[in-house]
Amino acid sequence: MRIGELGRRAGVSTRTLRHYEDMGLLPARRRANGYREYDDHDLRVVAEIRSLVDLGFALEETRPFVECLRAGHPTGVSCLASQEIQRRKIAEVDAWLGRLHAVRDELAAQLGTPPVPRCAITTRETT
Repeated sequence: MRIGELGRRAGVSTRTLRHYEDMGLLPARRRANGYREYDDHDLRVVAEIRSLVDLGFALEETRPFVECLRAGHPTGVSCLASQEIQRRKIAEVDAWLGRLHAVRDELAAQLGTPPVPRCAITTRETT
């Protein structure tokens, strides 16, 4: 498929796809006429990138996930490098949650409202 079709199917602009190509996340094969050529595996890679970005990953952080998919693994998180990035992201989210709870507790205290009990997920240890 050409870049326009990939963009439509993936729900991203052709400019975004070119940016992924420039970053080395989405290598394009070229037809004899110079047009970029993509396949369903490329669609899966773009979907993985978009999913990770939607979860708060920076584009560069998606690289291990993309490389894992390119290596033939069923998911981008099947590889140790991507699992480590994911663990770091979980730690970041836990830190954000801690800060948000502290802010919420301070605001509630100013109003004389009791603090809300913590959600079990924020105290869970990640492996």
